[in-house]
Amino acid sequence: MKEHYELRKGLHHADADLTYSLDVFGDALAEKQGYKSDLHGLDAVRYYLMQKHHWLPRDVKAMSYEDLQFALSEEQAGWLLPKDAR
Repeated sequence: MKEHYELRKGLHHADADLTYSLDVFGDALAEKQGYKSDLHGLDAVRYYLMQKHHWLPRDVKAMSYEDLQFALSEEQAGWLLPKDAR
């Protein structure tokens, strides 16, 4: 049973790491795009995808974090978490 819990714990840690990475990438994306409003983190990611693909807010908000990361594959190519965020 312990092995079962360890696997589940690892899965949840991976999910949290993905969410955190997207959140930090959103900050970098907002800066790169020159967003003048208070958009940062995941809001900046969603706004960017809405603007780029003309997707509706409800559709972008319904996307899983895995789907958001996939939609940003090209933008994230070569990007690494900043040193202060590791």
